[in-house]
Amino acid sequence: MQNPSFLAQQKTLEKSQGKNNLQSLFGTHKNPCDNQTKSLLDGVPPKELAPIFHYIFKGLRETGYLKAFTSIDKSLLVALDGVEYFSSEKIHCECCSTQTFKNGRIRYSHKAITPVIVSPNQKQVIPLSPEFISPQDGHEKQDCELAASKRWLERENFIFENQSITILGDDLYSHQPFCELLLEYGKHFILVCKQDSHQTLYEWLDDFEREGKINTFQHKKWNGKQHIITKYRYMNQVPLKDDDDALMVNWCEVEIKNSKGKVLYYNTFITNFTINNTNIKTIAEAGRARWKIENENNNTLKTKGYNFAHNFGHGKQYLASVLATLILLAFLFHTILEYFDACYRLLREHLSSRKMFFDDIRALTRYFCFESWQKLLEFMLEQLEIPLPESV
Repeated sequence: MQNPSFLAQQKTLEKSQGKNNLQSLFGTHKNPCDNQTKSLLDGVPPKELAPIFHYIFKGLRETGYLKAFTSIDKSLLVALDGVEYFSSEKIHCECCSTQTFKNGRIRYSHKAITPVIVSPNQKQVIPLSPEFISPQDGHEKQDCELAASKRWLERENFIFENQSITILGDDLYSHQPFCELLLEYGKHFILVCKQDSHQTLYEWLDDFEREGKINTFQHKKWNGKQHIITKYRYMNQVPLKDDDDALMVNWCEVEIKNSKGKVLYYNTFITNFTINNTNIKTIAEAGRARWKIENENNNTLKTKGYNFAHNFGHGKQYLASVLATLILLAFLFHTILEYFDACYRLLREHLSSRKMFFDDIRALTRYFCFESWQKLLEFMLEQLEIPLPESV
């Protein structure tokens, strides 16, 4: 509900009306206190919430909802990225990552991998179960984003049975051990591949360029104001590193300019898809969709009312990571409701600002007690003079 004061408001509402929305909307019998809630959650590993993500993913597949998210070769695009959601030089626990500065100061933080299903053709993203970057038993080295991503792949691979998956990631992921792990699990990949971190690959490309073997393809499109020229360059079967057992990957470059020659976008990718003039555009669009994990997911969680980076409680074990997982679930529920609940979708269409929508819900549930979520949504539609959907 994006309401950090909901508990206190409902206690006040119960004093005046003898009932509250905690009971009617959430089915509670007694109002829990903050300390009790945090104490109970602190001992719960966040992986205990993973089955809820699995259940929703399975339901989305069965209803056909995910078909709109498929891309090249009917593959789902899953973007991986790390995000920090807590940092402090004072508050810390055994699950914190640490950073020691030269002056002796120690910075404590919590980070996570927040995988999401993305599509170049869909505004929404679909969050999947997260994996947390935290000290691992039996490991002396500090945990990192790449290691957490490997654990996520090993833990979550089973939910993608009989579904083609393409992993998207930044340059951190475009290294042979991770690419080989993806192939071992039957996954495709389209990963950013920068020149300064892949010297050998680009030396091979320079040689191919001198021999005139780099494939080039471009197209021009009118956007209503000016022509946009997109130029693609690609080469199949290039070694990823300088070694006899180097993995052979396929490389492409995309550069977008306007009619005045100004570069609007530039990036390079490696993939295991064989590239040709027919599919290069689709591959590049899929690679570019990776940015949605930062803009539509991480940025939304931090700046659109979810307060993902706010310390609602740190605890001594898992509290911070459990609360972060619950926030991800809330975001997932809101995304799914827009598709499956007619009343919810109508309200979001008319109250297009996420802030306005949740401001209204906070105000209404502060002063009125509703029998159910359905009654709350119907009340909002009636007050906005929006006809109720025929299915209601």
